[in-house]
Amino acid sequence: MVGGVLIAEAGPSSGRPGPHEHRARVDPDVSGFPYRRPMRATGTFSVQSFVPTDLVPQPAVPTNVPVGVSRMEKRFEGEIAGRSATLFTAAFDHATGTGTYLAMKSFEGELNGRRGAFNFAHSASTSGTDRSNEFFAVVPGSGSGELSGIAGTGGLTVEADGTHRIWLEYTLA
Repeated sequence: MVGGVLIAEAGPSSGRPGPHEHRARVDPDVSGFPYRRPMRATGTFSVQSFVPTDLVPQPAVPTNVPVGVSRMEKRFEGEIAGRSATLFTAAFDHATGTGTYLAMKSFEGELNGRRGAFNFAHSASTSGTDRSNEFFAVVPGSGSGELSGIAGTGGLTVEADGTHRIWLEYTLA
């Protein structure tokens, strides 16, 4: 074992391949289990509803950018197909287009034909014309059905024509 990587000793006396031949190698992932090759799924999505709520931070703390909470429903098509229910929190200045959001989604549908549900979170900031400080993570332990044991990351993009795209890179236990 070298640096968390099992490398079989090799050579004529060991009965294993020599130095110019194949060596057995198992790369553990961060949990210590053998590495599982990530799968990738992509799709597009559309917002079906966006409903602001009356929920505000308490106690009230005045800042230059107001904080609000909304509920959203989205539909997904492609290798990621289904729907999501979202709690969307944002500190956003509509006049300048500057702010940050954090979204917690409960997704139900299919990834590459596997049916189930899981939660994921994503966030980003904008100065009005860009996206920065992006974050995207599948919530550990949230997968059900054929998506049980899902773990991974992903991302969102909005193209110039307004098309919303999502991608996931994930493993299944």
